[in-house]
Amino acid sequence: MSTLSFTPKYKDEEVRQITERGYSVAEVSARLGISANNLYKRGGAVKPDKTHQQTDLS
Repeated sequence: MSTLSFTPKYKDEEVRQITERGYSVAEVSARLGISANNLYKRGGAVKPDKTHQQTDLS
């Protein structure tokens, strides 16, 4: 069984699809066949979406 190797340029493009083009991590990971966790790890540029977290207003 072989493992895939992605170039830094390819990884940067994956991140740009999320940060600049507005695609969700789930969309990009499903389309490219890689885990969302890998997208979050790539270069630290992709941050988890915090819109669903509650804020403490007290």
